[in-house]
Amino acid sequence: MSGQEPQLANHHPKAAALAANLNVDPPETDADVPSTCHPPRDSDTADGEAKRLTKLGKSRSRNFKVESPMDYGPDPDGYLPGQPVSSSSSREEKVSSLKTGLVHVARKMPKNAHAHFILGLMYQRLGQPSKAVLAYEKAEEILRRPEVDIDRTELLSLVQIHHAQCIMLESSVDGGSDKELEPQELEEILSKLKESMQSDVRQAAVWNTLGLILLKTGRLQSAISVLSSLLASAHTNYDCLANLGIAYLQSGNLELSEKCFQELILKDQNHPTALINYAALLLCRYGSVVAGAGANAGGGASADHVSAINVAKECLLASLNEDPKAGHIWANLANAYYMTGDHRSSSKCLEKAAKLELNCMSTRYAVAIHRTKDAERHQDPSGQQLSWAGNEMASVIRDGDAVSVELPIAWAGLAMVHKAQHEISAAFDTEQNALTEVEEHADYSLKQAIAEDPDDAVQWHQLGLHSLCARQFKNSQKYLKAAVARFKECSYAWSNLGISLQLSEEPSQAEEVYTRALSLATTDLAHAIFSNLGNLYRQQKHYERAKAMFTKSLELQPGYAPAFNNLGLVFVAEGQWEEAKFCFDKALQADPMLDAAKSNLIKAVSTSR
Repeated sequence: MSGQEPQLANHHPKAAALAANLNVDPPETDADVPSTCHPPRDSDTADGEAKRLTKLGKSRSRNFKVESPMDYGPDPDGYLPGQPVSSSSSREEKVSSLKTGLVHVARKMPKNAHAHFILGLMYQRLGQPSKAVLAYEKAEEILRRPEVDIDRTELLSLVQIHHAQCIMLESSVDGGSDKELEPQELEEILSKLKESMQSDVRQAAVWNTLGLILLKTGRLQSAISVLSSLLASAHTNYDCLANLGIAYLQSGNLELSEKCFQELILKDQNHPTALINYAALLLCRYGSVVAGAGANAGGGASADHVSAINVAKECLLASLNEDPKAGHIWANLANAYYMTGDHRSSSKCLEKAAKLELNCMSTRYAVAIHRTKDAERHQDPSGQQLSWAGNEMASVIRDGDAVSVELPIAWAGLAMVHKAQHEISAAFDTEQNALTEVEEHADYSLKQAIAEDPDDAVQWHQLGLHSLCARQFKNSQKYLKAAVARFKECSYAWSNLGISLQLSEEPSQAEEVYTRALSLATTDLAHAIFSNLGNLYRQQKHYERAKAMFTKSLELQPGYAPAFNNLGLVFVAEGQWEEAKFCFDKALQADPMLDAAKSNLIKAVSTSR
């Protein structure tokens, strides 16, 4: 009898969101799909500031005699005040001259808040946030003096906003763009946000942009703090609510993300990003467990999961009614169709997306993934589909950028192509040299993905799976241990480590690791781990314990084909042929492509006669 191999869990952890790539094109609005968020262009911001300052300029503060002039530091490149600038001066010289003039004005007019504010803007545009902070602090100090004859409220709000932005920029320069803000910095920014909103609620859009900048640069917890604080002051700012949902989604907090998007849909069904973001959330949350018969879900996915994906599909279709030329929506719809088993519709949606956005890297990535899955599903030995997919992935790595598709994900996509090539080649009569070459390609691309982000547990897990499929058990154990060291709550990495230990004939360690996996597993994944543990007990001839594990697996996921197949093998060992045939038959009903169950049923029928 042929036993069913332990089932490899190949789901991405929810904490890495976006390791589950939704193939969404970067948005062009403040609140859009969760893959990226764009801050406003500098020119847009500058235009807005110019209009505000034109209005504020009507009530400029009076001139005062010099009192303790500010020192903004030496300006070695600047001209002296009043020095003529030749017509042939470069842009840099003109900027330097303007900066020097503003420094001179600020020193001569230390109580002119406008002068200090404009100087701060100049330093901010020149990428000198430390000097800008000093200018903004001086402007804020002036505007808080009761004797200043000026319409303080609106200008003070603007100063506070830019001051907060520069604090954040300073943090980026000092600690890297993806480092979270220090508690003191974050507290200062939130304090300025609250003061600004109390004085002028119209500043909400600008603070929302600050949250988006944090979100885009990967500082998710800081973004969540800013957006949550803003939402507490501006309950009807639906852009902020949408972006807060995106931040929660990217941080792996799917429950709070879902709450935000549901609230957004209830409050504003016409919000441009409400439906697409909610659909993206559902695809992320349920995509890894929705499947048809076989190793993933047995007789079918749970009704709740199927319903969730159908809701996502309806949301995407409704979004397309509003914007039929949005390529990223077509790409996500293709993903939804694929999850429901409608591969034909999925292909058509991807073709549409590719035609609409020929040079969109995320769409090209999605097309390559689809080709790879098609080749795996059909076990196509010609390799044509995979060759196209490999070329597409290589072009994404070569021509793409980190905003469209992050480089580690692009390398992981190429690794997926190479892994599929290796697995399909191994299933056919392939020359050993050719097989070794494909295996090395997969190994190289997986290691390259890890090199791009050594702390990503998902990529270590994928490399461990590849080594496990290649029956390199010691290597697989090394890589899977690296995965669980980086993500200790990853139940499926623990389960696959158990499989590797089991196949390398270390049963006691395998049992311990399976038990650890079960202690961490959700109900969506526990059925596969129970089945693997049952298979271990069956091989040890602990038949009663094995039957208990398979029964538990089938209670959690009725119709789970591998559990039925392996339970049938237990009955074969006990000589209970009718029960064995029943189990093999149920396995084939759940998964007609399960060759082990086919073979076992034929042998059981033949032997029992």
